[in-house]
Amino acid sequence: MKALLTNYHQSPRKVRLVADLIRGKSVAQAKAALAFLPKKSSPAVEKLLDSAVSNARQMGASTENLFVKTIQVNKGIVMRRFMPKARGRASRFAKTMSIVSLELGLFSAKATKSKPLKKAKVVVSTSNQQPVTSN
Repeated sequence: MKALLTNYHQSPRKVRLVADLIRGKSVAQAKAALAFLPKKSSPAVEKLLDSAVSNARQMGASTENLFVKTIQVNKGIVMRRFMPKARGRASRFAKTMSIVSLELGLFSAKATKSKPLKKAKVVVSTSNQQPVTSN
């Protein structure tokens, strides 16, 4: 239940803003967040999420139980270009691309409840001794 987007034409720093927003959310929540997010990379990440959901369906998983387990944005290839400047000079700039990998996970069938922790009782004596804690 993985999907990979390679050589996406935007810097990883900008794509990580979108990736951090959907990490750990269910698929429905992630799609809703991406639909209304005013970032250039949100349609591409939404398409990647749809691809991962389609891969999960091929493996027999239901869409309701899926969530974004991991999403990583790494640096891709760098295209180096030149821009003309004053007095016949040129300066170099880089067009950095991103590699986005997304993995979906399944919610567990039973949500286990943890027992609440007991509070420690503090006994204070009237003498100059330190307080004693007991369980």
